[in-house]
Amino acid sequence: MREDRLLERIRARQEKPRTQTGEDPKRVIDSVLNHLQRILNTRQGSAQIGEDYGVTDLTDFMQAYPDGLRDFERSIRRTIEKYEPRLKSIRVKFVPPEDELLSVSFQIVARLVLEEQKDVVVFESILDSDGKIRIKR
Repeated sequence: MREDRLLERIRARQEKPRTQTGEDPKRVIDSVLNHLQRILNTRQGSAQIGEDYGVTDLTDFMQAYPDGLRDFERSIRRTIEKYEPRLKSIRVKFVPPEDELLSVSFQIVARLVLEEQKDVVVFESILDSDGKIRIKR
């Protein structure tokens, strides 16, 4: 159950009080993916957890294009490093659009830290024209 975030563990314990399992890598990845989606769709300063939880608005960085993209990459990486402890050695890289010009994509590569292993995971984040970030594996 360690693969889940605290609130996920509490909810699971309430639903199934006697169930305990070892770490399931798929559940860990799903939990991390959901948490990344939440982090990256939160604007800094809008969450009570901390003023730096989330990312700054991409439009702020686009004014200094292309240098602003590197700053946005760093912003994403620093936020993930601070608020998603299950990921280590995080790299964030801008992926130029191939066909959809109104979206911005970033690749997130990190080591997923489990009890006895460290697997590399790759996520793709896509900022749509409506301002929402979708993350997929």
